Amino acid sequence: MAELALKTDAAAGSGSTLDQGQIDSRRRREKIFVALGIGSVALALLTLAALLLDLAIAGVPRLSLEFFTSFPSRRAAQAGILSAWVGSVLVILVTAAVAIPLGVCAGVYLEEYARRNWMTNLIEINVSNLAAVPSIVYGLLALGLFVYALGTGRSILTAGLTLALLILPIIIVATREAIRAVPWSIREAAYGIGATKGQVTRDHVLPAAMPGVLTGVIIGLSRALGETAPLITIGALTFIAFLPEAPITGEFPFISFRWLFDGFTVLPIQAFNWISRPGSDFHANAAAAGLVLLAFTLGLNAIAIALRYRLRKRLQW
Repeated sequence: MAELALKTDAAAGSGSTLDQGQIDSRRRREKIFVALGIGSVALALLTLAALLLDLAIAGVPRLSLEFFTSFPSRRAAQAGILSAWVGSVLVILVTAAVAIPLGVCAGVYLEEYARRNWMTNLIEINVSNLAAVPSIVYGLLALGLFVYALGTGRSILTAGLTLALLILPIIIVATREAIRAVPWSIREAAYGIGATKGQVTRDHVLPAAMPGVLTGVIIGLSRALGETAPLITIGALTFIAFLPEAPITGEFPFISFRWLFDGFTVLPIQAFNWISRPGSDFHANAAAAGLVLLAFTLGLNAIAIALRYRLRKRLQW
């Protein structure tokens, strides 16, 4: 018995030594992986900082009030981005008005109400695949569907609908993931006090998932803000020296929708037009337009962060 106990202790001791060696090896590999991750992030940040610094050096001297309030011109010193930034704002408004309600409602339906069958699986696969389709395909689709078939023309409405189709899969996927992350205990507690399916979804699931939904919405709108290929395909103007009709008028009913059918340009197209021209002055204008576009995108992200922070604080209360 004593010899058997000694053999057992020896085997246990050799096993613990082997396990410790495996633990040490895994720790070394983990440290190597962490070092590679930190190095990759640092390299990406340095590259981004270098690009932003180069953009700022070229574009900051052109930023002025006149640059924001002047139309494009063949003279670089007199050129501005008035029609471009107004067009970007109007197009994004149409995109948000169409894509956000449709995307959120579709995500809620697929996650909370749709039955699990082959049709639902097919829809989910197609939505995931559509999120990776090149943007030029949406431009060709919009050219045939909106411009020619529905007759909306090369207008702000067509641009907004095109970009809404582009970001719709992103919003749907983000909404579903945010709803899926809501604990089932919240639903069970609501059902336990007699809430209906609609009340649970509206009053408990959606408020808890809203921070994640907002993240997906902002990611989608940020992508739409920088797109050029689908807008060029549907006929966006590269040089425009007028503004769309004002959405607010001085006559009853004080709201006009005729601006939806006006011609337009956007900041990425205006920057592309300038950068394709010879001469450093136009390149400086393109850099300044890029800085404005970047500030616009960062502003959207800041709004999303503030909203998420407030929603999370409200949920904690």
